[in-house]
Amino acid sequence: MRLCNLRRGGRLSLGVRAPGGIVDVEALARARGVAAPASTDEAVRGGDLAALRALVQGASADARFLIREGDAAFGPCIAAPQKILMQGLNYRRHCAEVKLPFPKTPTLFNKYPNALLGHGGTIPLPVKVARQFDYEAELVVVIGKEAHEVSEADALSYVFGYCGGNDFSARDLQFTTTQWMLGKISDGFAPVGPWLVTADEVPDPQRLRVECRVNGEVRQSSSTSDMVFSCAQLVAYVSQHLTLVPGDILFTGTPEGVIQGRPEAERVWLKPGDELTTTVGDFGELRFRLG
Repeated sequence: MRLCNLRRGGRLSLGVRAPGGIVDVEALARARGVAAPASTDEAVRGGDLAALRALVQGASADARFLIREGDAAFGPCIAAPQKILMQGLNYRRHCAEVKLPFPKTPTLFNKYPNALLGHGGTIPLPVKVARQFDYEAELVVVIGKEAHEVSEADALSYVFGYCGGNDFSARDLQFTTTQWMLGKISDGFAPVGPWLVTADEVPDPQRLRVECRVNGEVRQSSSTSDMVFSCAQLVAYVSQHLTLVPGDILFTGTPEGVIQGRPEAERVWLKPGDELTTTVGDFGELRFRLG
């Protein structure tokens, strides 16, 4: 299944992609007098996916419960994670472009929920404190079961699903000190979506295209096969150091093509008004603007 969070005023509600649009799960469940997860976050944290599949089966034939994708207002496809963990320098060709060696162990940092942004949203650039804005298209892993000291062989069984994301960055803030976090944590700096794709639809997360376009121009085009550490290795590694819980998300690193990787004289940083599109596999386009 492909799930999303729909924005309804100040709250979110669950949608499921279907032929012709998005099934409004809230309206459907109310009409049928049954319980259903209120959001993707609830679905990940214990929703009955078999019951959800049965509920939405055939619902797209009834216009009362179908929203046109173009009319939908999307929230982040995961809106309330306990943890947002980031992986740096995890693509071989990206390491090469920034002239750094492959890391010997995963390079972890973090973001916070204030950074989450949905498809179609706008990042309010913090132009009073930064100027060097850059994109980082990424595959994002969403944890579905509590994971503590899991093995690499078992790690993917703890994954609920995957989505596209962008580790948006302010490079001048990122490199103010040896700690990267400051350049990563501004409001809206972690767009995710539009769809949370359940793991059964992704047989091999190491064979996915990852692309980023800026104003229609392709800037990044690579494959998750270029990762230094696979999704399974990352989940297993992190679980040795802390307990992952349902809804936690792991950004898995960005491929080559970022502005930071260009010669200094050729770096043209992003600016208000730019439009960015991230695509991962066939997960759909994650589009957002800069304001």
